[in-house]
This record gives sequence, C-alpha cells and structure tokens, in this order.
Amino acid sequence: MSVIAFIGLGQMGAPMASNLLKQGHSLRVYDVDPQAVNALEEKGAVATSSPAHAAKDAEFVITMLPNGEVVNAVLFGSNGVCETLSSDALVIDMSTIHPLQTDRLMAQMRQRGFSMMDVPVGRTSDNAISGTLLLLAGGTEQQVKRATPVLMAMGSELINAGGPGMGIRVKLINNYMSIALNALSAEAATLCEALGLDLQVALNVMSGTAAGKGHFTTTWPNKVLKGDLSPAFMIDLAHKDLGIALDVANQLHVPMPLGAASREVYSQARAAGRGREDWSAILEQVRTSAGLRHPLSRINKE
Repeated sequence: MSVIAFIGLGQMGAPMASNLLKQGHSLRVYDVDPQAVNALEEKGAVATSSPAHAAKDAEFVITMLPNGEVVNAVLFGSNGVCETLSSDALVIDMSTIHPLQTDRLMAQMRQRGFSMMDVPVGRTSDNAISGTLLLLAGGTEQQVKRATPVLMAMGSELINAGGPGMGIRVKLINNYMSIALNALSAEAATLCEALGLDLQVALNVMSGTAAGKGHFTTTWPNKVLKGDLSPAFMIDLAHKDLGIALDVANQLHVPMPLGAASREVYSQARAAGRGREDWSAILEQVRTSAGLRHPLSRINKE
C-alpha cells in the first residue's frame, strides 16, 4: 500500500479519499475546512496543517480542487506541496481546470524536477462514494502504470487519454457535449410539451435514433469518420427539417436559440456547396470554419 497525500476534501474529494483508506492506503489529508479534515481523521487519515505538511514523505500527492488558481497556490504557494515534495513522488491533479493551466502547472513542475499527471474524473458524487468514477488519465505510460493501483481505489474504469494534459482535454470535450446537450434536450422537451405530445412517446422514439444515442456512436463512424460523404440523409434535407421545427416553435412562442444556431451551421454548409452531402459532413464544415485543413483522422468501425 502507498503513502498518499490528499488535498481537497469537498463533495468529490472526501469520498474519494475515504475509498483510498478503505483499500488500506496510508492517507495524509489537508483542506481549508477543518471539519472536512476531522471527518477523514476519524476514519483513519492523518490530519495535516498545510499542503507542505501533507506532502512530506508522500509517494503520491492527489489534488482535487475547485480551480487552477487554487491548484497553483497549493503546489507553489507558501507552505505549498513543492516545499516538501520528494523528487520520487508523483503528483496527480484530479481537478477540473483549464487545459492551458494544466500545461503551465506541469511545465513548472518539470522545471523543479517533479513528476505530475492529470486525472480528472467523470460521473457524479454518488460514483465518488461508491468508488465507481470514470478516471481520465493524462500522463506518460510510466506514470499511468504507476498510478493505476491508486486510481482504481476510486474508480471502476480508467481511460488512458494519450499523454500529459490529455485527461483534462477529454474531460473538457465530454463536459461540453453533455452540458450543451442538456440545454438542447430542454429545447426539444419544451417543444414536445407545446405541441401536446406525450414526452414519454418522444423519449421512446429518440432512444433508438441519433437524437438519443448521439452522432459519435451512430452516424459518424460509418460516414464522415470513414471519409464517406455520400448521402444517407442530405444536409439539404436536414436544413429543411430543422427549419420546419424552428417555424413551429416560433408559432408556439417556444424559444429555440440552440436550434437556430444549429440551422445557421447547416446554412453555411449549403452555401459552401455541401447541400447534397451526408449530414455528417457538417463536421467537415465546422472544421473548415475553424481553419483545420489537414485530413480528418479516420477511425475503423468493425
């Protein structure tokens, strides 16, 4: 078992730290809230007075903090981790922060001769309690291998995101999708109600289509991600259907800002001559707008 410093005992951090204790690890904890520290101390952790105190003699230092500024202060500030950190220790930042902040923190750690990786988590506080978090590891192969036994005390699934800083990047994309889709789903559900449609009927329909399953796992793997833009469903038709939905919503006084913004992207694709391409080619349109000229990475779907 390992000696671990855990810094940040909030809604996610506290149960994650508890699960490390349950697996027999020796835990040194710190938080700005003394009550949070006391609660872990009662479970067998060693209470510490500062990040530097927590990190002393630790093999791993885990940070689970609210933002990058706090992570920076915990690592490099007065009584910070780096004041006592062993050169053999591995710092694992599990916070959700800006990717460029992660890059800067890692660069500073390397300059000081320390090792750091990023492992933000997916799922909820309930999963933190049950030890079934999704772990998104950004680190070297050696770092990921070394950290895996510790990480798996807190989660049920670990994904190697592909190198230092890539854990927080895939977390960012996942959060962007889920948060934006939450708002788009709210638009669809509101229009459903305004039309007098039973929401459960709509849910049953969407659960079997790209609307409910998402394009990453339905339309894209067999079309645009394979370089096939021959139309199974044309952008022209998608533009038309989206226009009908927006017109109905307007007549019913249902605001659909995300739908309207989406139609503008389809309009741009048509103006670029993509109207008769498959609707998955909207990805190529957005990539062009972003100035990405290199060939799209392909995937193979068995």
